[in-house]
Amino acid sequence: MNTECSAVQFEFQGLGGRRVQASFDGGHISSDGGALLLRELDLRLGVTQRLSECFSDHRDPRFVEHSVLELLRQRTYGLALGYEDLNDHDDLARDPLLALVVGKREPDGKDRVRERDQGRPLASDSTLNRLELTPEHLDAGNRYWRIAHHAEKLESLFVTLFLESYKKAPKEIVLDFDATDDPLYGEQEGRFFHAYYDCYCYLPLYVFCGGHLLVAKLRTSNRDASDGAKDTLAYLVKRIRECWPSTRIIVRADSGFARDELMNWCEENGVYFLLGLAKNARLLKKIGNELVQAHDRFKQTGRAARVFTQFLWTTKKSWTRLRRVVAKAEHLAKGPNPRFIVTNLPDEYAVPKALYEDHYCARGEMENRIKEQQLDLFADRTSTRAFRANQLRLWFSSIAYVLVSELRRIALKNTHMAQSTCGSIRLKLLKIGAQIRISVRRLLIHLASACPYQDVFIHAWRTLQSMPLRC
Repeated sequence: MNTECSAVQFEFQGLGGRRVQASFDGGHISSDGGALLLRELDLRLGVTQRLSECFSDHRDPRFVEHSVLELLRQRTYGLALGYEDLNDHDDLARDPLLALVVGKREPDGKDRVRERDQGRPLASDSTLNRLELTPEHLDAGNRYWRIAHHAEKLESLFVTLFLESYKKAPKEIVLDFDATDDPLYGEQEGRFFHAYYDCYCYLPLYVFCGGHLLVAKLRTSNRDASDGAKDTLAYLVKRIRECWPSTRIIVRADSGFARDELMNWCEENGVYFLLGLAKNARLLKKIGNELVQAHDRFKQTGRAARVFTQFLWTTKKSWTRLRRVVAKAEHLAKGPNPRFIVTNLPDEYAVPKALYEDHYCARGEMENRIKEQQLDLFADRTSTRAFRANQLRLWFSSIAYVLVSELRRIALKNTHMAQSTCGSIRLKLLKIGAQIRISVRRLLIHLASACPYQDVFIHAWRTLQSMPLRC
């Protein structure tokens, strides 16, 4: 991209008999050429367009240079491209390629009203910051914060995108619930110490179905992991059954969600559950014979041994009825490793071994999706003072995840990157050097000739071109 300084030539160590020189005079150059794919996908799915409908803009239109849609695209595309902090956008404001994908009519910023903004087509970090810090109840006289978001609409959008991703109703879906820690290092609103994670943190609730994100709800950490899970599940089941009345719904989660309230609701509403169950002395005594068998097999073979069994079980106080428990009596080189799950799935659904190994253990894939969002898409950047603003930041990260995940599911299908992580997709497919030439009639983007993933890029482009435009 153009800079305001004069081109200074730098001399480096030579190569053979040749001099090696460099200077900042390459013109409009960006490192994010692959962002064009994000834009094409978004225009076909209408993700950010519908995201903008979850906001109310109370600004005077006479003085608006950046629409809500443009601000949201700049923020979410930036996260997908690896720009995690708002401070990054003070420099990105000059990037013509990012301005192109955001939808700016003049990507070189020549149409900016104020002279000091000439050459800066995008919003500054302070403008984006005001987008996040708008209070829940707008004051008509507020000078700076005039764009408000509507939480209910945002929560609904994720479910809508999930339902639209299926061409027909699936026979069965599995909703994976999980809670994770979001460490805090400041004085954020709702900051509490969590003994298990040994830090001050938030405790967000996630719900995934395969690679699809349905819920990313920020919570304070002074609560049980399952807090709010029943109400969240009730909302999801209502939305899903409105579209797919015959689809079997299974809730899967670890032992932190094996609560009588949640299981009772499932049993009363025709929803199946497959939940981890924390071990205790009574449960261990119940599978004493199986533990002995596993130990004997280990001694004979020298290899890990597993014995499965099932039985009806209830707790002394916390459960209101008998439930089916599947137990894994396992012995490893380091000693016994028993595990338990509780379920209301019928016996014919799967034998105990398959129920545990093939169905319950598959929930580990959901943990990989959470890691993707936190590590690759910066869901843990909840450093704003206000809790409401931090929830919005989590949703921005979630939208960025949806975009990259849908790019993987749709455009990268049948390629060697179909199972790549969001971080790998960014590194290999989005971070492509590009030179932008701007003229009256066209914008010409020259992508790096040495890009080693041109075949994947071309495949993704062709796939996206076959999809109808939504906006």
